[in-house]
Amino acid sequence: MFDIGFFEIMLIAVVGLLVLGPERLPEAVRTVGLWVGRIKRSLRDTRAELEQHLGTDEIRRQLHNEEIMRSLKNTRSEINRALNDPANLTAEVLDDIKSDKDRDSEHSEKQPPATAEPKPEKPALKNSEPQ
Repeated sequence: MFDIGFFEIMLIAVVGLLVLGPERLPEAVRTVGLWVGRIKRSLRDTRAELEQHLGTDEIRRQLHNEEIMRSLKNTRSEINRALNDPANLTAEVLDDIKSDKDRDSEHSEKQPPATAEPKPEKPALKNSEPQ
């Protein structure tokens, strides 16, 4: 709400110290803190009461439910369209498969081919049995 930085607070503290003096400054700061707390509390309570009277939670829920219902209707219409026109469905599936293959081939072309390097052979261990 208010943008008060460190330097502004220091300036207010110095002016308060000069005007009120060191004896009355702590009591004044405490009183201001209590008033600010009361104002914040009353604003929070007022806001909660207004939201309760307006039914904002219920409106949010209704909007969310409407969005879900819209999504379900779209999905249902896509499924019905696909079931009613199997030739179109087959063409779409084939196009998807073709695009997946194209994507895979582009991906494999970008990677350098793996070269198999021969593994160094380990020297054979001599069987030395103690005699």
